[in-house]
Amino acid sequence: MEDPNLEGANTGEKKSFIEKVKSVGPGAIIAASFIGPGTVTTSTQAGASFGYALIWAVLFSILATIVLQEMTARLGIISKKGLAEAARDQFNHGAVKYPIIGFIIMAIYVGCAAYMSGDLRGTSLGLEALTGVSINIIGPIVGILILLLGLSGSYKLIEKLMVIFVVLMSIIFITTMFIAQPDIGGVLSGMFVPSIPVGSIITVIALIGTTVVPYNLFIHSSSVQERWSRPEQLKDSRRDIYFSIGVGGLITMAIVITSGTLMRGVEVSSVIDLAIQLEPLLGGFAESFLAIGIFSAGFSSATASALGAAITVSSMLKWDNGMKNWKFKAVFSSVIIIGILSFVFRFEPLDVLLFAQALNGILLPGIAILLMVIMNNKKLLGNYANSTIINIIGIIVVIICTGLGIYSLVTAIQGFIG
Repeated sequence: MEDPNLEGANTGEKKSFIEKVKSVGPGAIIAASFIGPGTVTTSTQAGASFGYALIWAVLFSILATIVLQEMTARLGIISKKGLAEAARDQFNHGAVKYPIIGFIIMAIYVGCAAYMSGDLRGTSLGLEALTGVSINIIGPIVGILILLLGLSGSYKLIEKLMVIFVVLMSIIFITTMFIAQPDIGGVLSGMFVPSIPVGSIITVIALIGTTVVPYNLFIHSSSVQERWSRPEQLKDSRRDIYFSIGVGGLITMAIVITSGTLMRGVEVSSVIDLAIQLEPLLGGFAESFLAIGIFSAGFSSATASALGAAITVSSMLKWDNGMKNWKFKAVFSSVIIIGILSFVFRFEPLDVLLFAQALNGILLPGIAILLMVIMNNKKLLGNYANSTIINIIGIIVVIICTGLGIYSLVTAIQGFIG
């Protein structure tokens, strides 16, 4: 029987616009994941402190994300393996394999759990602005909603919600950018003429680090298999990646541009501060307008964080049945519960956050290098292994990710010493 998902894939027929839109899915999860409270806040601070000068860093981070996510999506579709499973099978010797498995599980899980409280806080901030209800009440409720979403075991439900959140964020943040009426010449200069103003290096690294997220590689390699299963469908997967992550990048740029236009020189204590600058244009709707976008960013990022931890652990340990497996749900739930408890008891010790930052500093370049090794395994991927051009681009991305990782690691060590 012909796979219904392949309609038009082998016949040479061009897909309609509606059919192309329907192919959007796994990429939207990635976009919704990296546009979290951290990205929104970092982007707002970048624009307020340095104007349009750091837009190039956003452009680079999006291109790097597209390169890495295309590789991991291709891996999932062609090999029928997630990145975690492929990483586990890449090495035969237990002395190499098991330390890699253990480190990846620990780093991804600890990282996701450590930052969950911040994701819940960012989500609650948006709802607090809309309702006036304290974030101390809203935070746990949001956490429970995400917990129930994971326990439903429905990938399609999560995918649809993520698409909705990306659409909401697109409407809100991109519309806000146009309302702000930025200087087009300055925007183009900041985008295509890289510069690192004095004091901006940490912000540059933060912009890249909040976009190129290690656990998104694990999510994508597994989620594409829910949608596509044959080489002919790689085109659909790439279209999804280019469109979804491109839109995600545009949202991040829009936030930098808006704050660079309206908030230059203003000290940012909260992303809600951006609403104050929009009040002359949007009146009383300014705060509500932005609050919906902030809520969307926080909810989607928190969901993806727990999902990333569960997918990585379950794939590494060869658990079957995906999101319907009780052990998968247990990992998902534990990350959310840790986040809720940390939020309620305000348990965010600096040492834990620094430890998570140090792990991420090692993990990001390590996963990027491991992905490059796997994508050149012709026994696994055959003719779909990386081409020379993709390898060159990938190596450049890996080098920069390594630099980012080393800096994050050094910063974390200095924090421990300090």
